[in-house]
Amino acid sequence: MQRAWRYNPSERKHLGVIGLEEMERRILYKTDGCEITLGVEEAGSGPSIVLLPALSSISIREEMSPLLNRLASNFRVVTVDWPGFGGYPRPKSDWSPEILSAFLDWFITEVTLQPHGIIAAGHAATYALCQAVHRPGTTGRLVLIAPTWRGPLPTVLNGQRSWFGRIRAAVDSPVVGPLLYRMNVSRFVVSKMTREHVYDDPEWLSGERLSSKLAITHTQGARYGSLRFVTGALDRVENRASFLDLARRANVPILVVYGEKTPRKSLAEIEALAEIPGVRTERLPRGKLGVHEEFPDSVAEAAIAFLSEDQHQSIPNANSKTS
Repeated sequence: MQRAWRYNPSERKHLGVIGLEEMERRILYKTDGCEITLGVEEAGSGPSIVLLPALSSISIREEMSPLLNRLASNFRVVTVDWPGFGGYPRPKSDWSPEILSAFLDWFITEVTLQPHGIIAAGHAATYALCQAVHRPGTTGRLVLIAPTWRGPLPTVLNGQRSWFGRIRAAVDSPVVGPLLYRMNVSRFVVSKMTREHVYDDPEWLSGERLSSKLAITHTQGARYGSLRFVTGALDRVENRASFLDLARRANVPILVVYGEKTPRKSLAEIEALAEIPGVRTERLPRGKLGVHEEFPDSVAEAAIAFLSEDQHQSIPNANSKTS
C-alpha cells in the first residue's frame, strides 16, 4: 500500500466570531493504486484536536465545522473527509474498514502528529476506538458523539445477510447502479431518514441545508462508499461485544456525548458502552445522531471541558455520568 500527501492551499476564511483564521486545504492520499483528493479544514492554536465526521451518504467534513469554530479558541483543530466520502470526486473502489483504518493511522501519525484528542461522530467513533487499541499512544483523549458500530441495514435487520453483497455488486454496476443509488438517496428518502434518526427538529434539515446535503450524494463516485456503509461493509467490528471490548482496551480517557432522543437501537449500544468503567457520558436534553450539527454549543461545551483536563490525569476506574 502506497501513501503520500501534499497540501494545496485553497481559500482562507476568517472566523469573525472568534477572530481566528481558518484554512481550507486539499490533501492527496494514495492507497492501493487509487489517488484520492480529500478536503481538510483547520483553525486555532494550542493542543491538536482531530474532528472525524460520521460515515453516511450525506456526511462531509463540513458537518464538523460548527464544532471546529467553537473549539478553535482553545485548540488547534483539524477536520478531514474520509476516503470514499466528502465533496471531491471519488474513484470506484471496494472501500473497506482496513482502508479507512490505514488512512486514519496515517493521518494522525504523519499529518497531525499524534493529537491531544480526537472527536469522532457516529461510525467514526469505532474507528477511533480501534486506533486507540491497536496503535496505543496515537489518539489522546476520545470524545465519541452518538457512537455507532453497525450500518443502517444490519441495524434494521439485526445482523448481516448474505444478499448484502449482491446489493453492493448491483450498485457498483455501471448500468443499473446509478439508478439504484439515486433511489436510495432521493430527497424523499434522505428527508425521511434524517427526520427519524438524525435531527431532533424535523424542519432543521430543509431549504439550503437539505440542498447542500443532497449535493453531496451527487458527487462523482459517491455511491461506492455510501452503499458499503449502508450495508455494513464499513463496520469496523462484527458485534456489540467487540465494540465494547475496544472501549475496555482503549486505555485513554473517553467521553460519550449523545442526545435525549437518540434512536432506540443506537441508544442501547450507547447505554452498554456507558457501563464500562472509565467511560464518562454526557446526555444532552435534545438531539439524535446528528446532535453535533444541530446543537454544537452543548456538544462543544462538554468536549472543551473534557479535553482541557490535565492530559496526564489517570483514567478513572469508575463511571462518571452526567445528564
